[in-house]
Amino acid sequence: MTKHLRWWKEAFYVIAFYLVYSAIRNQFGSAAVGPEHAFNNAKKVIQVERWLGSYHEETIQEWFLDWRWFIQFWNLFYGTFHFVVTAFCIFWLFIKFKDRYVKYRTTLAVTTALALIGFATFPLMPPRLLPHSYGFIDTLKDYGGLWSFDSGTMQKISNQYAAMPSLHFGWSTWCAMVLVPTLKRPWLRALAWAYPGLTLFAIVVTGNHYWIDALGGAVILLGGWLVGSWWAKRLEDRVGAVDDQGVAGVVGGGG
Repeated sequence: MTKHLRWWKEAFYVIAFYLVYSAIRNQFGSAAVGPEHAFNNAKKVIQVERWLGSYHEETIQEWFLDWRWFIQFWNLFYGTFHFVVTAFCIFWLFIKFKDRYVKYRTTLAVTTALALIGFATFPLMPPRLLPHSYGFIDTLKDYGGLWSFDSGTMQKISNQYAAMPSLHFGWSTWCAMVLVPTLKRPWLRALAWAYPGLTLFAIVVTGNHYWIDALGGAVILLGGWLVGSWWAKRLEDRVGAVDDQGVAGVVGGGG
């Protein structure tokens, strides 16, 4: 199966898929989603978290607001690691572990596609956009970073209500699934396992997500992994059947 993989084809597939995903996700920007609808969904999420006794995002953010450099680091983490680490994992798999590539590439693609269903059916106002009475701070706006949601370009192309499920958490957990089995040094494996936890902290402390968004990310990742495992097994069986036919033909011809 792996002998048919070509880097330029895979690069084209990945880039094309992400462009299509981004176009659908950010279609017409946040203007396509009514803020009242997104706010009502946010109140539902908060109600569920309060019922579970786990609505502590505002408190966690408040603990660290006096540390400007600390918040700026997590703004940077939120805006860059999501893409950089995921891209590295795709290259790492393709170059070093082609036998695992199809399964995990498909897992990532299906996970990302499933997220679109959540964005479309459950637009969710993130904590940073809630009314001031909720106590949250938009750390990127108030503390700074490499980019801003308040820029004209970002407001036009970005769907700021695409919070449920959290692809940041889904992708980071996918990265851990990819990296841990391939790393030999214990400290590197521990760092890989810690990455989803660090991402969860980042999305909460920056006010970009509720913790339950991460649960949504884990659910779609599970769905992606099931489909990815099935697809990889299907291709392996197909290649095995073709190889068996080839061997049978050689044996038959030699008789």
